Parts: sequence; structure tokens; C-alpha cells
Amino acid sequence: MNRRHLLGLVSALALAVIYGCGKETPPPPPAPKAEAPKPAPETVTVRIGSASPLTGPQAHIGVDIRNGIQLAIDDLNGAGVEIGGKKVKFELVAEDDEANPTKATTVAQKLVDAKVAAVVGHFNSGASIPASKIYSDAGIPQISPSSTNPKYTQQGFKTTFRVVAHDDQQGPTLAKFAIEKLKAKTIAVIDDSTAYGQGLADAFEATVKAAGAKIVAREHTTDKDTDFTAILTKIKGRKPELIMFGGIDPQAGPMVKQMAALGIKAKFIGGDGMQTPNFIKLAGNAAEGVMASMPGLPKEQMPGGKAFMDKYKAKFNAEVELFAPMGYDAVMVFVEAMKRAGSADPARFLPEIGKTSYQGVIGPIAFDEKGDLKNGPITIYVVKGDKWEPLETVTPGAAPAGATRAEPARK
Repeated sequence: MNRRHLLGLVSALALAVIYGCGKETPPPPPAPKAEAPKPAPETVTVRIGSASPLTGPQAHIGVDIRNGIQLAIDDLNGAGVEIGGKKVKFELVAEDDEANPTKATTVAQKLVDAKVAAVVGHFNSGASIPASKIYSDAGIPQISPSSTNPKYTQQGFKTTFRVVAHDDQQGPTLAKFAIEKLKAKTIAVIDDSTAYGQGLADAFEATVKAAGAKIVAREHTTDKDTDFTAILTKIKGRKPELIMFGGIDPQAGPMVKQMAALGIKAKFIGGDGMQTPNFIKLAGNAAEGVMASMPGLPKEQMPGGKAFMDKYKAKFNAEVELFAPMGYDAVMVFVEAMKRAGSADPARFLPEIGKTSYQGVIGPIAFDEKGDLKNGPITIYVVKGDKWEPLETVTPGAAPAGATRAEPARK
């Protein structure tokens, strides 16, 4: 190969190399775009109000209610509830009404000002009744876990509900038990002058009279007294077979103890306010054989009773005192109504509360047109061996003939 051909070949190879290096390589296909993450639901805080006595002689019952409400809020927050597409964090706002009607109205306004969406309370009828107007004026729904005076739901407020039977059912149930089962013919009646105590005693007395039994004495004390010697001495002379007390355990316990000291042999019966472990502590040995009614099934027989009591004991290291399951269910009823309405605004979910059909810890919950619990059971208990034992459970309908509506509490 001559020099000229060699130079030509080298030049051709160089051009080929330059051409090849300058040729663009096709780009790789684009990677598929990742979907943008969905935004997390907006979180809103919904406040639930609680009103009950947290100090004073009835604090053990008020704290029990508050604890039941707290358990419900803990369970809801753990479940990650969404309402109207928004994740909700529930918050408890608990206030102490001291079992005082005047303080109850102050507490009610305080809860309204705190912009709670709903209120569970109050414990006492004497607190629930005056407070209910404040909640009604603000459009805030109220479910009492325990107030039994009929007047509470007879005021025409659309915001008032309760998850226990009322005294126009409880009073006659107690009276029928006294006459039919205890065969009592002579009965003395004492009340503590509160809306609850007097209302229950009035309904009991009216039914007893209608059945032909004799009321040999009707006495009044207060929810602050602890010395009943004068009243009991007066009653002793009338020789009743049965004494009925409308009131709370701080009075019922000492009263039974003083009956024993005075040698009064009459049987003793009362309502839900004294059907507590605290009554047995206060009455001591005199508690044996005492009877009391309680709206609701025995806790062990409630559909969710055992699980609730175990959960309560684990969190608070205490036994359920009285109305904690009702407080728990009241919160759940509110939240179910919020879900149906798609809103935690009281104006939106209030109409849904009246449509409630909920299976709670205490059993089925539905309300009539007044806000009263439909078909609320009532259980009669007796103290045996330092423990309340259920005797029988009934589900009363309308108040028996002769039973009258309870009068407002005396001032």
C-alpha cells in the first residue's frame, strides 16, 4: 500500500470515529410519575362537657361519672374517629357543681362559654333542672346519666335527654315492691328536700296510698344533715313496718345506723342515690337487709358490663361506684349523632340525638319525644354480706294509676 492510500485510510477511520462519537444516544424512557400523597384529614378538637359534684359528700358519685366519660373519650381518641371527613380529637372539660343548684347554673354557663359541643350531666336532678335552661338557650345538647326527677324532661327543651328511668317509674316500682313483696301496710316516708329525693318520695307515697297502704309519717330533712335522731324518734312511736328514704348515701348511711341504735326494727328501702358501696361503709353492720332501687340492669348483666368494669378498674384502680356506665354511653350517643349528621356542630347533630338507636354498655338506648329513655329497666337490690345483691329487675311502662308527677323541689 503506497503512502497516499495509507493516509486516505487513516483519514477515513478518523472521520468514522469522530462521526460515531458525535452521534446522540437515545434517552431512556421517562420513569412513571409517583402519585402525590393524599393530604391527611384535617384534625379538629371537639370538647365534651362534664358536670357533677367533684368535691363534698357526693364527690364519690360525681367522680365516678366523670371517670366514665373520660373512658369514652379515651376509647374514641384511640379509635381515630372521623366526622364529616375530619379527624376528631375529643377533649373532656369537667366542672364541679358541688351538687348545688346555684353552682350548677354557674357551671353550665362556664361550659357554654368554653364552647363545648355537648354536656354529660348533671348528677343531681336539683342541678340538672336549672342548668338545663342555660344549655337549651345555647342550643347545646345535655344528657344526664342519673337525674331522675320527671320535671327535667318536662320543660319542653329539645336539648334535654337522660339514659335512666325517671322517678314516675322508679317511685311506683319501689312502692309495688314494698306492698306486693314486702307486704308492708304501715309505712313512714322521709326525703332530703331535694328535687331528686322529694320527687322520688312523692311518687312512692302516691302509689302506696292508691294501693291502700297507710303512710304513718312523712318527714323532711336536708342533703346536708347527718343527725336524724329527732325524726327517727318521732317515727318510732308510729311503729311503721317499713321506712322509705328519698335521698343520697351520705344521709342514708347514718340514718340506718341511728335506726339500729334506737331499736327501730322497720325494714328500710330507698332509691338509686343510696345504692352505692359508700352506703355500706357508712351504715356498717346496720346495712344488712337494706333495699334500694337502681335504674338500669345490674352491672354484671349489662351487655357491656364486664368489659367496662374491667377497663374501669385497670385505668382508675377502683370499682365502678354507680353511674359511670351511663356517663360512658352518653358520650357515645353524642358521637354517633355527630357521625350521622357529619358534623360536631350542636345545631347540626342535635336533631339526630332524638333518632338514636344505640346498643350501649347499659343496653339498648332510644329516646321518646321528651328525651326520656325508652323501656328503661329498674333493679331492686338488697345488702347481703356487705354487698349489694340484685333481687329483681322490672321494665315499667306508664306510671301506675294513682301515681302523681313529682312537685318541684322545695326551696
